Amino acid sequence: MPEANFEGVFVPNVTPFKEGEIDETSLRRMVDYLIDEGASGLIPCGTTGESATLSHEEHIEVIKVSVEQAAGRVPVIAGIGTNDTRETIYLLEQAELLDLAGYLVVCPYYNRPDQEGIIAHFRAVSEVTDRPIVLYNIPLRTGRNIDVSTVVELSRIPNIIGIKDASADINQTMDIIARTKNFRILSGEDHLLFCICCLGGHGGIMASAHVLPGKFLSLYESIRANELEEARRLHYHLLPLVRVMFKEPNPAPAKAAMKLMGILDSDELRLPLMSVSAACREDIAGVLHGLKLL
Repeated sequence: MPEANFEGVFVPNVTPFKEGEIDETSLRRMVDYLIDEGASGLIPCGTTGESATLSHEEHIEVIKVSVEQAAGRVPVIAGIGTNDTRETIYLLEQAELLDLAGYLVVCPYYNRPDQEGIIAHFRAVSEVTDRPIVLYNIPLRTGRNIDVSTVVELSRIPNIIGIKDASADINQTMDIIARTKNFRILSGEDHLLFCICCLGGHGGIMASAHVLPGKFLSLYESIRANELEEARRLHYHLLPLVRVMFKEPNPAPAKAAMKLMGILDSDELRLPLMSVSAACREDIAGVLHGLKLL
């Protein structure tokens, strides 16, 4: 597995299902598509991978298949976070047997720990692996924000090397960039990729990048090359895709797009999530037509 520099555009890939079971054939086909289209790396079993609905055995199997199919072409970073520190460590220990570049670990959800509890959780997880860990802050889903001071404290742990920032708070993002050193800030809000990278961020982890990941990567690379007019053009070119990908609950639109493009055999989700409405599917098809993908 190539060593990840944790810069660029990473895809938190969906978990394909067919008749209630993991569709390995579609998963392998999708991994090939994402790599061929320019993804910097893959992140199986994150939020977009419906990790909350996977058994422990399925969770590890999806990661294993993703690593096998990637075959060293791009880094694979496993989503392993839960709201239970013991369970998170258990999953990580299982994943340690696989050829991974690191882990994406979400802030514990539902339990609503205070900042000291959040620090203790990530510290405990970091102590059972030498691999890099990326924090995942998404307060809308977890019910807890990882405060800037907490991120700064955690950034001092040697193998906590970055954050997927889905706080949607640009002031908080700027404070993290200003107060950390050699720490990767990856946009978790797809529509803010341009803004966060202009401020000094290092790319994004983006559900929208299931479609044309290389175009999103070009946006990031244009900013790095100080080609802001080109980056701005790409931002507005891709914005309709970003918006339609979140018109209904993620990852339903991403799965619908992948099915329309012939990459997935089914856009099935596990309850309580459901496939997109007919109106949303029509909107997705319209955007894909506009991008000349249908």
